[in-house]
Formats: sequence, structure tokens, C-alpha cells
Amino acid sequence: MTNDVEQGGEQEGRRDFLKYVLGGGLLAWSAAVLYPIFAFLKPPKQAEVEVTSVKAGKVSAIEKDSGMIVRFGNKPVILIRGADGDFRALSATCTHLDCTVQYRKDMGLIWCACHNGRYDLNGRNIAGPPPRPLEEYRVIVQDDDVMISRKV
Repeated sequence: MTNDVEQGGEQEGRRDFLKYVLGGGLLAWSAAVLYPIFAFLKPPKQAEVEVTSVKAGKVSAIEKDSGMIVRFGNKPVILIRGADGDFRALSATCTHLDCTVQYRKDMGLIWCACHNGRYDLNGRNIAGPPPRPLEEYRVIVQDDDVMISRKV
């Protein structure tokens, strides 16, 4: 009878050992499969590109009462030409969740499609979830060229 009890304890010990080995193997296999998936889904960090100014285009090519997205280093900037012909440049990144905003001629404002955020043409948040205004940039018109630079 003691022999049966010793054998039962030994078998339980073997079973526990096999549970740990198989469980650890399953855990290691899961990590080996899931880590590359999550690493692929998470975009890599990009270094900030220092830019002082960019050429946005020609005055003659930008029609009145329109807006366009211009790359300013790694970030988008929205250049708006009003109905009066004046230019205005603002950050095109919504202050709520970093979506790209767009100029809506029919509404006469800057609109974020992600959560219906709205900004006036000066970049002030007027409706929706955006917590603060858009960053303003300086627009310089030289001859027929439109240049955008950071405000100091």
C-alpha cells in the first residue's frame, strides 16, 4: 500500500512537471507569435525634422476661398486663402486626437472629420471635442511664391 502511495505521489510530481513544461512552452509560443504582430501594428517613432520655412506654391496657382495641406517637416500645415485673397497657415493636426483637419468651403471653417471638431479660420476651436486652438504659422508672399515659416 505504501508503494502505491509513493507511486501516486511520483506520478503527480511527473504530471506537475509536464504541466509546467507544456504551459511554459505554450506561453513562449504565444509570445513568439503575438510580439511580432503587436510590433507591426505599433508605428515606429520618427525623429522630428527641423524646418524653418517651406515653399507652399505660387500665388497664381492657389485659388481664392480654398485650402490645401502642405508638409512642414514631419507635420502637415493647412494653408488657407480667403475670399479676400489673404493667406493664413495653421497646423493641420487636430488638437483632440491628432487627426488631419481640412478646410470646408461650404461651412466656411476648418473641420476635423474624426469627431466633428470645428475651428474658425483663425484656428480657434469653436465646436466639438478639440481642447485648444490650432498652432499658427507665418505666411510670407515673395513675388509669386508663398512661403510658410514658424512664428517666433
